[in-house]
Amino acid sequence: MSASSPRKAETGDADFSQSEKPIRYIIQNLERTYGVPENRRASDPLDMLVKIILSQATSDTNSHRTFAALKKRFPVWDAAMRARETTIADTIRAGGLANQKAKVIKTLLGQLKDEHGTLDLKFLHDLSAEEAVDYLKQFRGIGPKTIACTLLFACRKEVFPLDTHIFRILRRVGLIPQKCTDARAHEMMNAIVPPGKFYSFHVNLVTHGRTLCRPREPLCERCPIVEYCDYGNSRF
Repeated sequence: MSASSPRKAETGDADFSQSEKPIRYIIQNLERTYGVPENRRASDPLDMLVKIILSQATSDTNSHRTFAALKKRFPVWDAAMRARETTIADTIRAGGLANQKAKVIKTLLGQLKDEHGTLDLKFLHDLSAEEAVDYLKQFRGIGPKTIACTLLFACRKEVFPLDTHIFRILRRVGLIPQKCTDARAHEMMNAIVPPGKFYSFHVNLVTHGRTLCRPREPLCERCPIVEYCDYGNSRF
């Protein structure tokens, strides 16, 4: 299945049908509420990939700070590749999970250098979404969300990332089953998000999860998509 070719997914989940949910209206209502965000400029894929690795299990502020610290310590990625893993970990300590993230980054850079002779992922711009996803899957510690964020944000490819907020909302609405693996959820959403709406839907769902559809005491009475939401309708 191409990550850039939305179609009705064969979910394999008993008694679950995504086609019952009018996703276009959900997207439309979110855009009426939060606007239509646009990713206007592609960016460096390797920089973005490292940024996403650093963003795991920490705040945006911390992840931005640790990426800036990493780039200050290692102005070029070759310098980071040659550095000790412990040195990388010390540099990104403020972002949490430093040892784990340093290992992923060090392994990524080494493997990329071995394969291509250079530390550059700009060739991802020229691949299809499916080819780019398949390529990034080979790197240890690089999961579906990290891959999707890198390709959506840096390459503007139609691949849909799910974070904690998005998982919560999609389960509440009923677009994915309550019990669903990370990989399966990404596969299912890639199949049903309309072309041209991957970035807008992702950004607006994150905003919605932070403002109204909160983990505790969600503000369903103010929700622009409550009429399509299983959880919201169960509360009234």
